[in-house]
Amino acid sequence: MFKRALLIAAFATAPAYADPARINSVIVTKSGGLYNFDVTVSHPDTGWEHHVDAWRIKDEEGNLLGTRSLAHPHVDEQPFTRSLSGVEIPEGVEVVFIDAHDTLSGWGPDLKRVSLP
Repeated sequence: MFKRALLIAAFATAPAYADPARINSVIVTKSGGLYNFDVTVSHPDTGWEHHVDAWRIKDEEGNLLGTRSLAHPHVDEQPFTRSLSGVEIPEGVEVVFIDAHDTLSGWGPDLKRVSLP
């Protein structure tokens, strides 16, 4: 009985880790010399304590090209799409990578590779 109670106590105090955010799809359009990104993200948001709060665009060298902050949890809207317009991409960059951040796990391991139009 004591071992069982100890085991239950150990699991009750262990930190809870949820799945990281996932980039489902990215649509990129070019307008003049600037790019617009429509990014669809899924994540098991639970509320203010655990939700996706940003996604970002990086080049192959890891240089940050743009970040889209997210203002609130999306508990009842999964997956969800948010846009970032007017992104400047340096000449010669043909591929970018998108990843997402959540309030507990940080930047997720899922990098979505996107070829630019």
